[in-house]
Amino acid sequence: MSETLNFQLRSAYAIAKLRKTGYSKNKFYIEALELYKEINIMMANGDKKTIRKNVTERMYSALKNEIKQREAMWGSVYWEMVEPVIKIKTLQARLVSSLKSLFFFVYALSIIGIDRMDLNKAFIQLTLEFLTKQKFEAYDAKGNVVAGDKKKEVLVRDIWVFEKSLFHTGAYWRLCGRIEFPTKDKIQPAL
Repeated sequence: MSETLNFQLRSAYAIAKLRKTGYSKNKFYIEALELYKEINIMMANGDKKTIRKNVTERMYSALKNEIKQREAMWGSVYWEMVEPVIKIKTLQARLVSSLKSLFFFVYALSIIGIDRMDLNKAFIQLTLEFLTKQKFEAYDAKGNVVAGDKKKEVLVRDIWVFEKSLFHTGAYWRLCGRIEFPTKDKIQPAL
């Protein structure tokens, strides 16, 4: 079986398993877009405390470090997403065992197996592509503009991985990873 076909079958299986829990693509896209906006706003505001509930532990550590690095360069940041969104697309769905969910795999397009003896003890991960227009501006400690221009819209392509437990009642989607682009493929970096 070809690698591409195997990848597609695993993705389809994960979506079928997710649908049994009441999954709706449209409902998920609304929820994922809201998380996307909230997390970007929290990042811009340097809100490390509130962001924690929306991300996995590993992602929290990475975002906290990003905020710290950004705050060393800039006093504050303005961020806005211009609606409507240009595109949201599911790139991959996969099931990950509860043990493997503790580690986010840096390259989200790899194929990861789960414990076939206990498929109910799995997490589902959905990799989404967001194509949006955004406004960004950064300020120094005195409030002077040092980067960006909030009057200009910039086209931004982000790929985020969301995760949800299939075995916890009341589980909700959280950001568990972001895919970084090689420099030549990057439209514009996110915050």
